[in-house]
Amino acid sequence: MKKGERVPLTIADYDREKGSTTFVSNEVGKTTKQLGLMKKGECIWNITGPLGNPSEIRNFGKLLCAAGGVMIAPMLLQVKALREAGNTVVTVIGARIRDLLFFKEEMKALSHRLYVATDDGSEGYKGLDFLKDILAEEKFDRGVAMGPVPMPQKVCELTRPYMIPTIVTLLPIMVDGMGMCGACRVNIGGQMKFACVDGPEFDGHLVDFEQLIKRQRIFLPEERLSALLWELGGVSFG
Repeated sequence: MKKGERVPLTIADYDREKGSTTFVSNEVGKTTKQLGLMKKGECIWNITGPLGNPSEIRNFGKLLCAAGGVMIAPMLLQVKALREAGNTVVTVIGARIRDLLFFKEEMKALSHRLYVATDDGSEGYKGLDFLKDILAEEKFDRGVAMGPVPMPQKVCELTRPYMIPTIVTLLPIMVDGMGMCGACRVNIGGQMKFACVDGPEFDGHLVDFEQLIKRQRIFLPEERLSALLWELGGVSFG
């Protein structure tokens, strides 16, 4: 791929011996659709990273880890690391529909217990309300959530009454990834932070999720037009 825009990608796995890194993306925009058309032997000329701050991995005790959509991929790495650190890990993976679920067996193998949920109820539980009973019956020392904004937002709503520290990975619009453009700014406890350099993980109970959702939608018309023009004839804004 010789031309393209700068986008954040989700790391699913790595192999030190092979010197390889595995990424997962959902083909929804111009760049991810371009990635989906790449063939074995083709290359991405530039990858920048790692960026942001590393996840805090240590023995917390018992954790509730919830991930949705493509963010199931990085959660797999985090669950593996948390398990190796001696934690008891209860994991939830979710998607809009069952066809968008992946890594179920891999996550089951790494977790002490795995739950599956979909927005439409096509597999597992419908939505995340089933967690109310689990949180009422069991004690958790920490929550970790990542995925489309409504998912970590919902997890934080559920853990707040039990005062369970909940860390969320935020997915605002990102451009340069180095804190220069300001596109990824988020409101954390009344303070402006840049997700790319101050995050991407934050205390979920301090996040202004409503503002984040509004900011994510700012360029939706341009994003859709760019993808459409590219599909029609290779013309794009990126």
